[in-house]
Amino acid sequence: MKAPAAMLAIPDTDWNERVMMTPDQCVIDGNTFYLRGRIPVPVIGLEEPFIWGVWAEVGPKDFLRANELWNTPGRESEAPFRGYLDTNVFLFGNTMNLEVWVQTQIVGHRPHFAIANEQHPLAIEQRDGITMERVVEIAEMVLHAGEPEA
Repeated sequence: MKAPAAMLAIPDTDWNERVMMTPDQCVIDGNTFYLRGRIPVPVIGLEEPFIWGVWAEVGPKDFLRANELWNTPGRESEAPFRGYLDTNVFLFGNTMNLEVWVQTQIVGHRPHFAIANEQHPLAIEQRDGITMERVVEIAEMVLHAGEPEA
């Protein structure tokens, strides 16, 4: 998703006035802050994880700190901070406002989000990994999600 879900509530005509946005950060009305990140899910037998690209709302202090360190080497050593998903990963029910831990990565890489509720199905997949068959299943569901039913 190219923007936080919260943007859907803002009329297009108000975006210039109410929204400041880059590909990785978004501020709405000067008081609601979002970071774009990745939920990495290990794929069993592969080195590269499956990635869910999502947005999370974060607190103002955490947003300002992340922004301050955006181009600073070593930022990946910062302690993780709390956020709340603002993207609905529909395969797992309603994930809006699902608590995550945000961990900054090396410069040039989006933060990683870890699902805080260890019993949530997405957290289980993130912790235990998924098979290549599951990756194919996810791809099929995502690709067909926008198609009208026959």
